[in-house]
Amino acid sequence: MTRPIVWTVAGSDSGGGAGIQADLHTIQALGGHGCSVISAITAQNSVTVAMVEPVLMQAFTSQLVALATDLPARAIKIGLLPGGLRAEVLARYLKEYRRQWQPWVVLDPVAIASTGQAMAEPNLLPAIKQHLLPEVDLITPNAAELAALSGIAPDSPRAVRAGAAALLELGARAVLVKGGHLDWSGDQALDYFTDGQREIWLASPRLDTVHGHGTGCTLASAIATAVAQDYPIEDALVLAKAYVNQGLKAAEGLGRGAGPVAHLGWPDRREDFPTVVMPGSALGKQLGLEGSLPRGAFAPMDTLKLGLYPVVDSVAWLERLLGQGVRTLQLRIKDKADAEVEADIQAAVELGRRYQARLFINDYWRLAIRHGAYGVHLGQEDIEVADLEAIRAAGLKLGLSTHGYYEMLRARELKPSYLALGHIFPTKTKDMPSRPQGLARLGRYVALMDDYPLVAIGGISRERVPLVAETGVGSIALVTAITEAADPDAATRELLALVEGDHAE
Repeated sequence: MTRPIVWTVAGSDSGGGAGIQADLHTIQALGGHGCSVISAITAQNSVTVAMVEPVLMQAFTSQLVALATDLPARAIKIGLLPGGLRAEVLARYLKEYRRQWQPWVVLDPVAIASTGQAMAEPNLLPAIKQHLLPEVDLITPNAAELAALSGIAPDSPRAVRAGAAALLELGARAVLVKGGHLDWSGDQALDYFTDGQREIWLASPRLDTVHGHGTGCTLASAIATAVAQDYPIEDALVLAKAYVNQGLKAAEGLGRGAGPVAHLGWPDRREDFPTVVMPGSALGKQLGLEGSLPRGAFAPMDTLKLGLYPVVDSVAWLERLLGQGVRTLQLRIKDKADAEVEADIQAAVELGRRYQARLFINDYWRLAIRHGAYGVHLGQEDIEVADLEAIRAAGLKLGLSTHGYYEMLRARELKPSYLALGHIFPTKTKDMPSRPQGLARLGRYVALMDDYPLVAIGGISRERVPLVAETGVGSIALVTAITEAADPDAATRELLALVEGDHAE
């Protein structure tokens, strides 16, 4: 796979911990190819910034032109701009790039160094607001930068929201307020994201370390590199937070001051990933999130390996598959009123009991409760409208669909019985808003959530089953590989043997 090109437009840090140097470390570690446009040369070490020297405007623009003619970026990270004129000029170039190839752009509005020294001319922030904000997809201010840009001190959750909204009004498409310097958040570092349509709060325990030079640069570069690899923004956020968290835990001092964030590669430990703050949680209530959580965990599965998991649309298919020895399966009837499907759901529940099967009802959770189903499967869109506590209180097991890192972490906060990971390959059975995940991502998801029953689903043909199984996922969901097979019974027996091996009946 070709590494996606990511540009960093930033200053050179002679101490090697932030700026261009941190950006290139991050981009490389996360699978991108970094290209650099140096805006300023700094003379700094771990304790002081002795000098900031802007590069000549001709040198600045020549770098932009050289890269654009041969190495156009999938994503661009902007860091230190030493003055307003460069911000205005860069905005003009970005406008042209959007016309030509639509790069995704993140701005880390560096104005003050972590050592306290000013890094830019006073005219930078007005130029950012007037010229640059309308050309960026995401801006990542810390508390001080948010206050300087919006005029609102982020001294409460309400003020953080108001400050972010002010930046959206100025033209930014989305805002991520970094929570490392939010004094009111206690022992949790809280990050707030909004694009004007939704909001996301992410929480990570504050880390007891003085070594965090370059965290802002690293976070923005990590987000850009993830987006350049076609991760949606919410996945990019949690990946970047995990990358920074693991780097802070391993950071060491190299000089007399704060040491740089360590660059350790793709994050794969769940403890490094942030918690998605949910409505109804203790933290969610403090942040003013409306909603509720189930009062406890859903009934657990009896195994981490659910095996072959056919998803079919009729009771006739269920009976046929149960007769072939399938013991995990789902009835998915689309777009009908409850009254139209109730008889089928009742019959399906009775079949499941007769065969002692793990039989899940897709979507129709009220009917599943009424007829005492084994379990219910819900999509992400259903989480907001279904009565999860009623499902849990009735003793039903719950499976949830997820489509990436963020949705996995969000779903895990609900403590379901299993998680479905999809769609792995292009699928014709359902219109999907997300891109196919692929085997490499599936393998990372499985490693990250290895203590949870996981189901791979989406576009999995008979030929792909061995490749999916190699990821270590405990269950494989199939639809057309069975229902469109020339001999469905023979196909079912073969798939049972491939997925479950000696455990197949």
